[in-house]
Amino acid sequence: MNASKLETVLITGASSGIGLELAKCFAAEGSNLILVARNRAALEQLAGELRRQHQIEVHVLKADLARPESAQEIFAQTGRAGLTVDVLVNNAGFGLHGEFAELPLARQLEIIHVNVTALVALTGLFLPGMVQRRRGGVLNVGSVAGFMPGPRMAIYFASKAFVQSFSEALNEELRGSGVAVSVLCPGPTKTNFSQTARGYRQHEIQSPKMSAVAVALAGLRAFRRRQCVCVPGALNKLLMSAPRLLPRAGVRQLVGKVNRLK
Repeated sequence: MNASKLETVLITGASSGIGLELAKCFAAEGSNLILVARNRAALEQLAGELRRQHQIEVHVLKADLARPESAQEIFAQTGRAGLTVDVLVNNAGFGLHGEFAELPLARQLEIIHVNVTALVALTGLFLPGMVQRRRGGVLNVGSVAGFMPGPRMAIYFASKAFVQSFSEALNEELRGSGVAVSVLCPGPTKTNFSQTARGYRQHEIQSPKMSAVAVALAGLRAFRRRQCVCVPGALNKLLMSAPRLLPRAGVRQLVGKVNRLK
């Protein structure tokens, strides 16, 4: 699928990190953008920069995907504005470190709302139009966490396992439809992920990290090639393979130690 100036790409979680870099990558190809996040000021700043640099249309939508009605509101706003979403990038997501039984349930349910429910809702709302037009696609941002259980980040890892399975299933269902579905599975990345705990303790895992730029570029290239699963970086490919190389019990014990709060 080649980029086109007629293509409009909606990106959630576009105010920072991988989402921001994906916005820059799509903009560099000439795609028009719809940027979605909670931080309107950051989105407006990015939108102005991308308009000046690439002479594209950039629309800004403020939304909190933890709210159950947000996906429908985004869909309605794009419809009222006469915007056709050709590519949906489900990037928004967050996680918490800590024992499941000790973290507030409401906050953990928010992880599911953002990482899973909103992703499914947005896909369900925008995908039928893509199928009808026989073009476009969905790029979901998963994680190498989706390939293994994650003690002390149980809900985050489980949510990314859902994203992984859902994306691969859609890819197969849509074979021959003209619509592409890819899942980008980064490992440790230099973003503000560890600072988005919404008031709860976080720790910074001391491990090699890829830049958000490199991750975004790899994800876009994979999407354009219609590659179903993209795991950028040699170390991340090794992490993805761990569940196949080690006993299941050993994997969950190892991940639990890595995720232990300091």
